[in-house]
Amino acid sequence: MDVFEEIVRIRRAGHRAALATIVHTNGSIPSYEASRMLIRDDGSILGTVGGGCVEAEVWAAAKEVIQSEQPRKMTFNLNHEAGFDSGLICGGTLEIFVEPILPEPMLYIFGGGHISTSLARVAHQAGFSIGIVDDRDTFANAERFPMSSEIYTSYEDAFAKIRPNSATYIVIVTRGHRDDMRVLSWAVETESRGFSPCYVGMIGSKRKVLSIYKALEMDGISPDKFERVHAPVGLDIGALTPEEIAVSITAEIIAVRRHAVNLPHKSVQLSKIASSQQD
Repeated sequence: MDVFEEIVRIRRAGHRAALATIVHTNGSIPSYEASRMLIRDDGSILGTVGGGCVEAEVWAAAKEVIQSEQPRKMTFNLNHEAGFDSGLICGGTLEIFVEPILPEPMLYIFGGGHISTSLARVAHQAGFSIGIVDDRDTFANAERFPMSSEIYTSYEDAFAKIRPNSATYIVIVTRGHRDDMRVLSWAVETESRGFSPCYVGMIGSKRKVLSIYKALEMDGISPDKFERVHAPVGLDIGALTPEEIAVSITAEIIAVRRHAVNLPHKSVQLSKIASSQQD
């Protein structure tokens, strides 16, 4: 199997990996410059950078690179010192560059209104591929969303074809409560069908969010399914205009993607909403 073909497959599947490449050699080494080893997120490997303890150390470093999403350069002196039990006593030096292989993030925006057009532009500039879903073809089209790689003019078609994974982000900004509820119901239930988006966000006031949650609970959806939902969507920066709202949503998505430690915990906020409405 070709390493680069496997990289393409891994990214399309929404998985992660690390690629280790010998970038410099000096003297006698057990491999050759540009040798590559791909380390998948499940620990399996493809290719080699020479074997022995060198390869074992690279494997361990690759797991950290996948987690941190930061590359690393490693240097090995394959000398005759007994203290370096590499299994590769060759007298040479090699440098190995270990880089993360990450899936391309995909943002599906449900709704084709003013906020959606601004969000698509901002998120695309931030590095996200864009998918648009709206049951009105006058709103969901390439003229309004020239940056989009996928466009659906039927919610049912989108539900059937979209396969969320760890690189999938979903934002619900439809034109009404009924469609918001329908999309959210699908989004939180995808995990039970073997799929799991990285992020699900829904626009709306706190009162609207709570009413939709309660309605979906009455339809049989477990309340714990909403723990991972970001609603009201976006970071609280006082945004008012569609452009400002788009920035706040994109900022929250980036924070999730980059594992920001100071991201507000929306499920805690939801409990406060429920308490305030009972007072």
